[in-house]
Parts: sequence; C-alpha cells; structure tokens
Amino acid sequence: MKKYLLLLLCLISLTSCDFEKYQLVTDYDFETRFEKSDGKETATYAEVIDFYSELAESSGKVSLEEFGETDSGKPLHLAIYSPAEDFDFEKLRDKNSIILINNGIHPGESDGIDATMMLFRDLAGDSITAPKNTVLATIPVYNVGGALNRNSHSRTNQNGPAAYGFRGNARNYDLNRDFIKADTRNARSFYKIFHHVKPDIFIDNHVSNGADYQYTLTHLFTQHNKLGGELGAYLDEQIIPQLEDSLAKKDWDITPYVNVFNKVPDDGFTQFNDLPRYSTGYTSLWNTIGMMIETHMLKPYPKRVKGTYELMHSMIGIAEANRERMKDIRKRASRKYLTDRWYPINYTPDYENPTKRNFKGYEGNMIASEITGDERLKFDTEKPFTKEIDYYNNFIAQDTIEIPRAYIIPQGWWQITELLKLNNIKLEPLARDTTLYVETYRIEDFKTRDNAYEGHYTHSETRVSKKMDSIKFRKGDFMVKTFQDGVRYLIETLEPEASDSFFNWNFFDSVLQQKEGFSPYVFEDIAKKMLEDNPELKDAFEAKKNNEAEFANSWYNQLDWLHKQSKHYEEAHLRYPIFRVPR
Repeated sequence: MKKYLLLLLCLISLTSCDFEKYQLVTDYDFETRFEKSDGKETATYAEVIDFYSELAESSGKVSLEEFGETDSGKPLHLAIYSPAEDFDFEKLRDKNSIILINNGIHPGESDGIDATMMLFRDLAGDSITAPKNTVLATIPVYNVGGALNRNSHSRTNQNGPAAYGFRGNARNYDLNRDFIKADTRNARSFYKIFHHVKPDIFIDNHVSNGADYQYTLTHLFTQHNKLGGELGAYLDEQIIPQLEDSLAKKDWDITPYVNVFNKVPDDGFTQFNDLPRYSTGYTSLWNTIGMMIETHMLKPYPKRVKGTYELMHSMIGIAEANRERMKDIRKRASRKYLTDRWYPINYTPDYENPTKRNFKGYEGNMIASEITGDERLKFDTEKPFTKEIDYYNNFIAQDTIEIPRAYIIPQGWWQITELLKLNNIKLEPLARDTTLYVETYRIEDFKTRDNAYEGHYTHSETRVSKKMDSIKFRKGDFMVKTFQDGVRYLIETLEPEASDSFFNWNFFDSVLQQKEGFSPYVFEDIAKKMLEDNPELKDAFEAKKNNEAEFANSWYNQLDWLHKQSKHYEEAHLRYPIFRVPR
C-alpha cells in the first residue's frame, strides 16, 4: 500500500552541481549516489531500480512496472509520474501531454540515468514546479546487460563518472541500431512500452563524442523534413526555438548535435540523419516528436547531469504549454499518408540551402603528431570564439514510393509478420486460396558491406524493377492494408529501396540465392533447341556475345543466361517475396 506523504523537511545544496535535494518523510533515502558522491559517481543498475521502486511505494504520483524481457534475462522497467495519480494511458492520453524518456541505451553515457532519477523525485515531492497536464514516463535503464557490465575504462575520452556501464548489450548489440530490425529482446520490449505509452514527445539521453566546443548541451531532434508536413514545420519553427529560448533564460547554451569527426565544426556541419534504426527515427514513424540529448563528453560530469536535468525540465514546460496544439497537429499528421499518394524516402542534406547559426567553438588546428608523424587535430580551449557557420538541417528526398492499397505477405515469412504484430500492425489472413493481380518487385542491384555491422552484412543502394503479375496466394497468407496508423512503418520496412528496409537488413537474403541449377552437358541440348525454336532469343544471344567480351569468353555464363530465359529458371530467384496491391 502506498504511503501518501507530507513534504520534506530539509534541503541541502550540492556544492559540485548546485542541485537542491529534497527528502520526503519516509523510511527511504532518496539522495542518489550521484549526489552523495558530489557528482563523481553514477548509480548502479540495482540502485536505480530500488530507487524507483521505493519512490513508487512512497508517492501516489509514481508507478513502476515491468514490460517484457531483455537479453540480460532481467526485465525492462517503466516508471511513470502522473500528477493526477492515474496510470491508465487510455484515460490520460486525451487530456495530457505524454513524454517518454529513455535512459542508458549506452550505459556508459549515464547522465540521463542520474538526472531522471532526481527529476522524478523532485516532481513527486513538489520541490520543483510540477505540470498539471503532462505525464512523464521513463525507461530507467534500457540496456540492462550493458549496465551490469560495469567498468571505468571503456569510455576512453569521457570526463566522469568514476565507473559506468558498457555500450554493447548482453549480446554485444548496440541497441541504438536495433529499433527496426529488433534482433534483441530489449527492442521487442521497447515496442510494448512505446505502443502502450504512445508518447507525444520522446527523449533519448546520450553523451556525444567528436569535436571540442564550448557547449555542454547539444540537441539532436528528428530531422524535420523527414518528419514531414505540418508536424515537421512545427518542430523546426516552434518546438526547437522554444527549447533553446527556455534554456537561454536559465543561462544554458545549447546547439544542434555537432555532427563531425576529427575535424573543426566551424566549417559547418550537417544535421544527423536519424534513420529508423535509431530511436528517434523509429519513434517518428508514429509522428512522435523525438530528440536525443547529447551532452559533451569532455565537460565535467556534474555539469552534464545538471544540464540534462534542466533540458528535460524545459521540455516538460513546452509539452505543458503546447498540449492542445501539439496533439491536434499530431492527429493531422497521422492522417497524412492515409490519403497521400506518394511517400518520400532516402533523404540527403540539401547543401544548397544551409541555415546560418552562431556557434561557440574553440580554435582548432592541425599540428604534427608526436606519435604517428602525421597531422593531428588539436583544439585550444584558451581560444574560444563565436562565429556564424553553415548548418545543413534541410534534407531532400532522393526517391518516392507510390503508396499501395495493401501489401501481401506469404505466411512463410513469419519473422516479418511477427515484427509487424509487435508494432500493432493489423494483418488480415486470406480466407481461401486465391489468385490476385499484384505488383511484383525484382531485385536488380544492391551493394553489400564487406564487414559485419550489428550482426548483419547490410545492403544499400538497392534498386528494383516492377511489373504486374497474377500470383497464387494460399489461405492464411496476410493482407496488410496501408490505411492504418503504422503506414509509415510499413513503407519504411517493406519497401526494399528504403534505407532501413527489412531487405537491406538481410531479412530476405534467401531469395538472392538460386536454389535450382542445371548440368551443362544435359542443358547444352536443351539450349540448342531453344535457340532453334526462338529466333528472337537467338538474336539477343548473339548480340550479347558480340557486345560483351566477358560473356563471349565464358561458356558457362552463356549457358547460365540461356537457362535464365527458359521455363526451368525458378521464379523465386531475386523476386522480392512481398507483393503490392495497387490503389
């Protein structure tokens, strides 16, 4: 039974980070390890879960729930702060802004873990201005396996804390590359949380590397052109300026995430392209306004934690003030691709249309390396500057997809349908065997990585050819209509040319391998008769030999080409096994 408490008796200032600590009248100690250590340490996984469990027991405004498993074998948790002491999201959603905060996706980047613990405590204790119509939910530690793999050396360049978790999860996956492919239990449990909460705003707390500059805080919002339409414009023109203004009033400078590596940022930089593999790229597929907080690794840990705290507190105020308008715009955005004919994919920066920003950096120069003898980059923190730079935050779609009325997925591709179901996609099994006239894709070209990436040898630059064909489907195959909330998710995963499609993540590699072949000594006679019976085929064959030296010099390539023109060649080879029902 929860204890409803009177407010606190004492407040103590931490000299290291100037936080005010409020203690509720309970049997529990809500001073975090971060505070007890004067900002030198971060909480362990067990301490984090105990903290939220005790906070939920002592305050009617906080709840802690378990949602599915992680690869570590331990569950994923969701802590909820609700000013109305109601935790039913179906009831809360209409009248409240909902913010979902993710912490510890990279547990070595622990700033958000500590900041969110203190934020929840201070909200529950009414020691800071609490919202009336904003509900806060947080995953206290997303990468549980990485948090349990605690060390003090894997964050090579990071300035504190003393010990922290490891970037890879229990199976050494980087969870911020797993939101579309969902190789991990963590990602599949995240789906449950995300679709349970259905947040208006999503915040993922990180620590950045890269260049040196004056800012402690940087923001990485989902790219506004990809978010699209009225909602994208609202993010770019209203939400981001409001956040920057709110922090400026608290004397916190902030800049967009500095997307450079081993170079000076004052030459200009592009906005980070958050593909659906990343947390904010995934959440934007449901028209959630997503952002990563990226504190700077070289700044003192207490300052990074306080900055994360202040930024999240500012976002609560923005969510509170914009509640009705934000929900209205999000509702309209959810209908956009239910009626639009075309869907843009594969965005790249518009280098002809930069945004001008004042940037506070440090002078950087290339000097001789005493180790390699080559040049190295050196920033001089004694030489700060403020100058106008080019920020390339406008992106252009390179391709468009005509949105089909539906996709048809043969039931044998259960790995795909399983992921769709986890994302609340509605699938309708065919009631009987049937033949449908559908659009088919053939894989014509793609490139494949030479080295493994997050458990895959991914494809890119995929190109397909299209044709209409009559295809026999079996009872139990799935019709997946695009007129549903998950239409953006469907297009981004099922269209093979999309950057983070299931095809590009190797889910369909079995169709790239030809299963049936031929014996040359037998097929020679079949091929000879084919050429005799089909003059057009013979002309094409001779033309290919005359124009392509490699083809002319390979007897096997010649027979293989003829085999592919014959009735014996299997239809499944290179045919993409998801089919489109045109509008």
